[in-house]
Amino acid sequence: MEQITKDMLIGEIISGDFGIVEILAEAGMHCAGCPAAQQESLEEACEVHGMDADLLVEQINAYLDENR
Repeated sequence: MEQITKDMLIGEIISGDFGIVEILAEAGMHCAGCPAAQQESLEEACEVHGMDADLLVEQINAYLDENR
């Protein structure tokens, strides 16, 4: 999977690399099984959970860089 952006859907991000579920869970976003994840962008989910979308994007992309 290439780099992710905050406008990508949670479902799309997770389907690209299931290891991202752990990053989301550690951040407090337990959305892997949530039906809303299929229709919600990472940025929208971060707003709902009071998180910094840019920081989460950095963490996910760092994980992806390490696991290529």
